[in-house]
Amino acid sequence: MRQLLRNTTFVGLTVAAVVLLLPSTAQAQRMSHGSRGGSASRARPSAQPSRPTSRPSRPSTQPSRPTTQPSRPGAQPSRQPSSSQRPTINGSNQNSGNRARPSTRPTNPSGNAGRGGNTINIDNSRNTTVVRNNSIRYNRPPHVYGGHRYYAYHPYYYHPYRPYSWGPAWHPWGYFVARIATTAIIISIANQQYHYDSGVYYTASSGGYTVVQAPVGATITTLPANAEPVVVNETTNNYYYGGTYYEKSDGGYTVVPPTAGTIVENLPEGAEEVKVGDQTYVKYGETYYLPVQKDGKNVYEVVDVQPE
Repeated sequence: MRQLLRNTTFVGLTVAAVVLLLPSTAQAQRMSHGSRGGSASRARPSAQPSRPTSRPSRPSTQPSRPTTQPSRPGAQPSRQPSSSQRPTINGSNQNSGNRARPSTRPTNPSGNAGRGGNTINIDNSRNTTVVRNNSIRYNRPPHVYGGHRYYAYHPYYYHPYRPYSWGPAWHPWGYFVARIATTAIIISIANQQYHYDSGVYYTASSGGYTVVQAPVGATITTLPANAEPVVVNETTNNYYYGGTYYEKSDGGYTVVPPTAGTIVENLPEGAEEVKVGDQTYVKYGETYYLPVQKDGKNVYEVVDVQPE
């Protein structure tokens, strides 16, 4: 019995050993056959798929960027306008970007220091050359109202306007007469014919003659009676009669526009008071007069009016 058990155990162990050795033997035989054949061996698959030998090429050129970028809000243009495109001041090109500011104390109404000549007196309805410059400097700021500057040398001093008459031979503008004196002379200015007598100028009208404003440039040989000298500046005097100003000339006395700053005591019939802000001026024709006081007398100063 014991012998039988021993044989059985031996046989079992032998069978188990054979079973365990079979896979290794089979594997060894396959490897042996593979080494003999050479070309029959299979290539072991790669762990990762092979990459292509070359990548697709990128475009040789990239789309070009715009040469200029859109300006940001509020950014200033990189180029300055040329001198021909820059705003102009007083009709000429300026190299600087600063505009000239109007002076509140000009050397004279036209802005030309020490120079005389005609200047433009601005009326609310039209521009008329009615006032000449004065070389004296203004020492007071102008009265500003309604887009205009009113220049005067003396402070405003109101006194009521009272028309003045220069005698029976004098007549205000618009006065009509059927006949004029035989001593009247004819004066031709700018293709317009005038009749002059005793400081009064007429034009022919239907059935007679009408008194008109003295034409600038008319020259007479003798001043009318009661004409008085008025000071223009330190070196020049004019002559004043019935609202008309005369200047000594080679041919006698020539009618000229009133000069800014001239002081007269009386204004003729036909003038009117006008409100300029809080001041009251007297306007005669296209000339403004400021009521002032000088040496204790109520007088009027010729005002120069300029655009603001």
